[in-house]
Amino acid sequence: MTLEIGITVFTFLATMLVIFWRPRGLNEAVPAAVGAAIILLTGIVSGPDAADIMDKIGGAAITIMATIVMAVILESFGFFHWVAAKLANLARGSGYRLYWYIQLLCFLMTLLFNNDGSILITTPILILLLRNLRLPTHQQIPYLLSGALIATASSAPIGVSNLVNLIALEIIDMSLYMHTAMMFVPATLALLFMSWLMFIVVKKRLPKSLPESVKDIEENFFTQHFKPIKGRKIFTDTKQKRSRFMLILLLFVFLMRCLLFVASYLAIPISIVAVLGSLALLAWRWYYLRTNPIDIIKKTPWHILVFAFSMYVIIYGLHNIGLTELLVKYSEPIVGQGLMYASFAMGGLVSILSNFFNNHPALMIGTFTMTEMGLDPITLKTIYLASIIGSDIGSLLLPIGTLASLIWLYILKQHDIKLKWMDYLKVSIIVIPISTIVALFLLYYWVKIVFS
Repeated sequence: MTLEIGITVFTFLATMLVIFWRPRGLNEAVPAAVGAAIILLTGIVSGPDAADIMDKIGGAAITIMATIVMAVILESFGFFHWVAAKLANLARGSGYRLYWYIQLLCFLMTLLFNNDGSILITTPILILLLRNLRLPTHQQIPYLLSGALIATASSAPIGVSNLVNLIALEIIDMSLYMHTAMMFVPATLALLFMSWLMFIVVKKRLPKSLPESVKDIEENFFTQHFKPIKGRKIFTDTKQKRSRFMLILLLFVFLMRCLLFVASYLAIPISIVAVLGSLALLAWRWYYLRTNPIDIIKKTPWHILVFAFSMYVIIYGLHNIGLTELLVKYSEPIVGQGLMYASFAMGGLVSILSNFFNNHPALMIGTFTMTEMGLDPITLKTIYLASIIGSDIGSLLLPIGTLASLIWLYILKQHDIKLKWMDYLKVSIIVIPISTIVALFLLYYWVKIVFS
């Protein structure tokens, strides 16, 4: 047993170190897969354990990938350039107004897709917009950083906006409907507070007025990339018709999102609804653009599936060697003191673990711990939601706390935007701890008032 403990702990720490370091841009799925292979080959996680893992994460992973496919399809319609142009118009030359529209965009994109998909959508949009406005890098960073923080944190209100949230829901046996009923109001209020606090922190670095755009982002893109197709002039016609089409696309995505909750309420696998939605959008794309769907397969980040399964295997290994029992031993006395103590204990624990080890393993460890305590249903669900706050908001203290943050850093690097850790910490060290505490208080009082 001592050898198994040594192998598992070393594998976990080595895996997380390589994921954070990412030598030569190494994909995070590679070290995770190597670590999982070691755990499986040594028998620390058995074949039946692996089958149980597949059963738990399968539906969640398929759901998330289907929504990411939707995001990739929207890009091919020119959605990114259309949104960038709309943001520039809505800002009307005000740097402060632009900040709030960016916050709204990032919040909505996470609700419509998920936090990883939102980062993949909003970051290129913001880079495109800010460079078209010719803003210097030091003025671009506050917009990019605040947008990324709110996009990642916005996965808290609904469980379907984050892969690890969906996986944990399966373990807790909690429906999307119940998650949203208990979490949407307090989490959304906390996000509003977080946006306001970030604005106070970054206000001095935002330009009061914005320069004129170098070019018409929308018109320039559609003219260059789309040729008329007989009977379908939508991409070469007026801006009004393009806007109407884009809004119809967003309405479709919104309706598919609503159907996920209907499916969850009716005990229908939500992965089926998500896949059908992405296939419908893919067919829609073929009809309008006559584009082979093979490019979508190439653009979709399938490695997220490998990452999720591999990290779960490693965490299951930690569970098997007794980590969960140890955490239960130290957590039970605190949890037993009442719902508020329990909420802050689990929210704080997952926040700390997330910033050191990433929120995927942190929330999985926290979820395993909760299920071993024999708690009553309302307490279990509440402290689970508190751990979600720790995983989705508290994890943002450091830029390595979430997979979405790692993706964001990689996108910035691809576009030659250098972000110093100090620039990140100047904002996060003030905003994240306070916002996490506020979110936990709001959750506690919402549950106490509405569900007690």
